[in-house]
Amino acid sequence: MSTPIGTFVQWLHGLGIHVAPQAADAAGQVAGQVGDAVGRAAATLDMPGLVALAAALGWASGLRLYAVVFLVGGMGALGWIALPAGLQVLQHPAVLTAAGFMMFVEFFADKIPWVDSAWDAVHSVIRIPAGALLAAGVFGADSGTLGLVAGLLGGSLAATSFATKATTRAAINTSPEPFSNGLASLFEDGLVVGIVWLAIAHPLWFGVALVVMVLVSALLLVLLFRFLLAVWRRLKSFFGVSAAPAPLN
Repeated sequence: MSTPIGTFVQWLHGLGIHVAPQAADAAGQVAGQVGDAVGRAAATLDMPGLVALAAALGWASGLRLYAVVFLVGGMGALGWIALPAGLQVLQHPAVLTAAGFMMFVEFFADKIPWVDSAWDAVHSVIRIPAGALLAAGVFGADSGTLGLVAGLLGGSLAATSFATKATTRAAINTSPEPFSNGLASLFEDGLVVGIVWLAIAHPLWFGVALVVMVLVSALLLVLLFRFLLAVWRRLKSFFGVSAAPAPLN
């Protein structure tokens, strides 16, 4: 049984929850296999791999900042990935606790119509700079120049993904049915996990996927901006007509 799984099982026993040894062993084997696979990929990160990691951190931060911090920091704490020196702070227990709590709050807030847009508005000044800082942390401890370049790249990608997410959600919120919002949020949850995994395990394929995502984002931004502009004009016209003063005789 892997050490993290064993510690977790002992913690459950302390709460009076007893896990069958077979189930604990199976969970430990699965976690060990996943950790070994990710660890082998991370141990062989070359320059393209580091660039892919920086780009993934930037892009994914525009969607789920707290999940990115918790996911990457957790993998570092479990020994599944050797984090660059500039990112090792992410595996600190205090950082993991704060990120885990905010990830929990964001998971539910992001699935409530209009609350998600308000949440995005508040985080418009958080996600983009944080994406830049995380991307810069991949190289910043070893090279100031590469750290600056990575920060610019990560910030630009975070801004692109954030703008696409916020615009898409605003368009979805105009729909009267409540399910599309939750489905879109769940898709983003899975996308963030997939992006981080692909960047670590298959950086070249991640590069292809990143180009596709940027192109799709550009297309969506153009189409959805026109849609929201049309909605805004209709609302403006509606309130303008209803608020127009009656003519004087």
